[in-house]
Amino acid sequence: MKGPEQSSTTSAPEARLATRRIDAARYLFQPHHVRDSLALATQPSLRNSSLAGLQAAIAVAIALPLVYLSPWPQLIGFAALGALVALFGRFAPAGRRNRIVFFCAIWQSIAVFGMSMTSWLGMPVPIQLVLLALSCGLFFFVTVTGQFGAPGALIFVFAVGASMGPVGSFQEVLARTAATAGVAALAWAICALTEVLRHRETAERPFPSEPLQPFRHRLIAAARICLGCAIAAFSSHAAGIHHPDWAAMGTLAVMQGAHLHISMNRALQRMMGTVVGALLAWLILSQDPSVWIIIAILVVLQFATEIIIGANYGLGQVLVTPMALLMTYLAAPHMAGADMVPERILNTVLGACMGIVFAVLFSTLDDRRHLARHHAGRGRAGKGP
Repeated sequence: MKGPEQSSTTSAPEARLATRRIDAARYLFQPHHVRDSLALATQPSLRNSSLAGLQAAIAVAIALPLVYLSPWPQLIGFAALGALVALFGRFAPAGRRNRIVFFCAIWQSIAVFGMSMTSWLGMPVPIQLVLLALSCGLFFFVTVTGQFGAPGALIFVFAVGASMGPVGSFQEVLARTAATAGVAALAWAICALTEVLRHRETAERPFPSEPLQPFRHRLIAAARICLGCAIAAFSSHAAGIHHPDWAAMGTLAVMQGAHLHISMNRALQRMMGTVVGALLAWLILSQDPSVWIIIAILVVLQFATEIIIGANYGLGQVLVTPMALLMTYLAAPHMAGADMVPERILNTVLGACMGIVFAVLFSTLDDRRHLARHHAGRGRAGKGP
């Protein structure tokens, strides 16, 4: 989302556009947004997306069996978190990707250490939820400022949420952090060794990139995300739903959209994809799979997700959801796997709905003008010659 309201000179046609928040809501609830959410996009570089998925999958395939066979098998879920840093920087210019993955490894380790420390210190749930919301805004700011690219702040917030479980000692805090950092270092090494396989950006094939917004705009957008995610997390907790971090993640995923129509598409895709993906996770967990089968499934899902998520975020969520639930199950095997499925669906729907509401409420005049122009353009295209 953009920064504060901007006073800019507008043309006469633009001055006639309806740009109130109620108008934005009306534009967003048009049938064509459902069709747009189901459409397949052309991927900038299928090779780079596939390579990122393969790099993360290799890190998972190497690290998880080693951790499971080690004296610390309870750290397997945190090892899986470390492998996710390989997903960043796939479209970065030559020479920059290794640095991006390196910094992502540091931030992922900080995410695990910070929330694990909070849990070990016995902070009450409301304080943990406030810190969770603050981390949503912080990692949004970090990822857009560092231009880390997809998958953005969600990976770090996922690590924060996974670290909210009970911690018995400071040694456990260090062990969680070490497991995450060690596998993240492995993922960085794999990325560095296979960097030559990435496509390079050319004038004929430019890679997607978001222009860096002014510092003040990024800061305001991060503050809005903090507020929206806090309301989502506290609402989930007040409703008695476990894993309020999933509700915060749903809100974050929607609110970090560059434009309002993208936020709406992301909300619809996340809800639809999560429902299907959660049912897939239920089918897997209902078979009471062994750790080895779960590891094998994670390797496949990690690779397959990156092949399709660039074409359609909703299809990607069909695979991301069981992957997230399986990682959560590995980190907390005492939980009933089947119970996580309805909670994931409820939290995602709650978070996504709140995300689009807050995206409209916190929108700037420029945001709404862009949406109005987009809506008007769709209307003209629909009329035809």
